[in-house]
Amino acid sequence: MGRIGFYGYFYWKCEEMKVVYLITGSGSEFYCANCYRDMLYLRAIKKVPGISARAVPLYLPPDKSLRDPGFEKEVFFGAISMFLRDKVKVLRNMSPFWDKILDSPPLLKLASKMSGSTNTDGLEDMTLNMISGDNSFQEHEVERLLRFISKDGAPDIIHLSNALIMGLGKLIKQKNSDINIVCSLLNEDDWIEDMKEPYRSKAWELMGEQAGCIDRFITPSNYYKELFVGKTGADPEKVDVVPIGFDPEPVEWPEKPSNNPSIGFFSRMNDYNGFDKMVDAFILLKESGRFSDLKLLACGGFTGEDKPFVSRQKKKIKRRGLDNYFELFDEFTGNGKIDFLKSVDIISVPVSKYDGYGLYILEANSAGIPVVMPHTGAFPEIIAHTGGGITYSPDTVGELAKNLAALINDKEKIHDLGAKGKKGVAENLSMRRMSVGISDVYNKSRKTT
Repeated sequence: MGRIGFYGYFYWKCEEMKVVYLITGSGSEFYCANCYRDMLYLRAIKKVPGISARAVPLYLPPDKSLRDPGFEKEVFFGAISMFLRDKVKVLRNMSPFWDKILDSPPLLKLASKMSGSTNTDGLEDMTLNMISGDNSFQEHEVERLLRFISKDGAPDIIHLSNALIMGLGKLIKQKNSDINIVCSLLNEDDWIEDMKEPYRSKAWELMGEQAGCIDRFITPSNYYKELFVGKTGADPEKVDVVPIGFDPEPVEWPEKPSNNPSIGFFSRMNDYNGFDKMVDAFILLKESGRFSDLKLLACGGFTGEDKPFVSRQKKKIKRRGLDNYFELFDEFTGNGKIDFLKSVDIISVPVSKYDGYGLYILEANSAGIPVVMPHTGAFPEIIAHTGGGITYSPDTVGELAKNLAALINDKEKIHDLGAKGKKGVAENLSMRRMSVGISDVYNKSRKTT
């Protein structure tokens, strides 16, 4: 039986179904846009009439601040046992007893504190095995997962959080061909493009081969759809674009701009996200002599691997006597995030790698804060949806500083772009629109079988 849904001013029909969302955890040491995206997907799925949904973590437990109701506590395919199986051949057939010990909550909690590495060295074979389904996903653990999620009847749909675990979808299909597999796509290229050849090309090739086991793909931008199809040769008709929706925080945001100007960086503080470029642009602005009161605020956290990089940026600021104009917010969720957003007038995340979406744009715009972003990746597409920012080209520190300076000097434009962005998120990138889009994808996946 289908259900007619009413949500805001949207009506839609969706088949009644059970959905299990398999989410790869990453720990909680930094602002993880993909982890936040997963929580937004889960919230959107649960708003669809007729759908019962729950999430099951893989590898590592999720950030507690992002754990919504319906998120199971038990972790499957624990990161420690998977890593050891990949690295030590004699351990590949170790008994499930050792899995329970190695993947116990205390050890996984410790592992999560050391997670977030962007270094693919030594992990190439494991990545290929995860995509293909060979070796990495032990059969007994696949069966344990299926038993766990089928206690009250097998799910109609299993939604994979990213394409790096497509092999698991294949193995599930082999065990139960009645289950439809939907796979999210976003920023897998960040990992794959860092792999050396021939692993890099092989990873994309394997994804193309495994695409036949997936009923539908879902990605938040046309940019990333084109990238994925171009790299893998996957059928573009199977890839649906559903922009990530966002319900603003129930907060009364202050009017922008404030009397004391401040620019903000809101993402994990590493070179991929361009934190060094933001620091360099800030230094250029301060040394121009035109922005004596300007402050740089940073929020988003960092891993142990990022610490030397962050330390170098802080030293650059201190050497120029600007440390009193720089503030690093330790908390990047809850009240810490809100305090940060209340304190900044403009946000920029000048990524070094192209981003397939940019949730920080939605976070900023929904708080009435305009963004200044490089004209790369999906940024032009997302800003066209919200109207809450400007893009610049070429992607250089000098051009970033130039565009920041122009906006800082135009208080009326800061206010207008902030207001447009707030309205644009509410009207064009709302959670309800996302729910409608996801329900459509799920209905399509059911028709493929």
